[in-house]
Amino acid sequence: MERHLRGGAVRMIAAMLISGSTGALVLVSGRAVEEVVFWRCLFGALVLLPVCVAMGWLRGEWMSRRVLALSALAGLLIVGNWLALFASYSRASIGVATALYNTQPLMLIALGALLFKERPRPARLGWLLLAFAGTLLLAEGHGEIAYAEGSYASGIALALVAALLYAGAALVVKRLDGVPPGLITLVQLGVGVVLLAPFAGIDALPAFTFTTWWCLVLLGVVHTGFMYVLLYGAIQKLPTLLVGVLSFVYPLSAIGMDWLVFGQRLTLVQGAGVVMVLVSAAMVGLLRDRMAVRPALGLAGSATEARGDELSARACQAGTSRE
Repeated sequence: MERHLRGGAVRMIAAMLISGSTGALVLVSGRAVEEVVFWRCLFGALVLLPVCVAMGWLRGEWMSRRVLALSALAGLLIVGNWLALFASYSRASIGVATALYNTQPLMLIALGALLFKERPRPARLGWLLLAFAGTLLLAEGHGEIAYAEGSYASGIALALVAALLYAGAALVVKRLDGVPPGLITLVQLGVGVVLLAPFAGIDALPAFTFTTWWCLVLLGVVHTGFMYVLLYGAIQKLPTLLVGVLSFVYPLSAIGMDWLVFGQRLTLVQGAGVVMVLVSAAMVGLLRDRMAVRPALGLAGSATEARGDELSARACQAGTSRE
């Protein structure tokens, strides 16, 4: 059992470290975000397609209209999520954007309150307020960004929009419970290819440098296809609580990559804001995981609360990537 958990933890940490370097590749590629997302979807789909064929996921019940329609809807949200997140990097910095992107659990609570009329518990409400305060600090703590393009405020807004779109995609994918995540992801990537083909920069291909191609191939093959395989393998082996805890390797590695590659350091105010946001997201995750097991233990809890907790608990296990 220990070896089982250790193997899952290694996969999870590797997946989060890979995700943490995504922002650096996006910026180093030197291409517009629409082009980057298109090539990521294309190369990622080429990796996942043979996997889905080998597993027999492209036939039978998995190819129903309902599965394809919901997967495509999630794909629209995920493509929008990537476009917003990648655009936020050059405005708010990779570290700040990634920290705000990790408000996804908080966004799920907000969507639960909006869509299912769930009233957040006092403890959750307190962590939500702390995250909001941290966001305000990040908005006010504008530092010098070595690769800045556009306004810092727009970068903050784009990162929050990306988190909201991710949370929406997680809610959609929740309706596909039991469908192989790899198939859902393949459909999502296919949607991205079709949607962004007109913006792929095909006519500019001769101007693509070796560095550009290297970054795009890595984003698609390693940071999408291979990373998904690692992530799904880890999720199958680890309890939800440990998945949530190890997920925070991702923002920490992104902040580290921002410093190593671009020499970008957070200001004191930004650092405080990042800590407040990440601690809030972590604590909401811990509360969520604790509540998610209550129905199984026969403890008190309304059906509405159980449904909301289940939606949140499965968000990180849905067919959507952390990044």
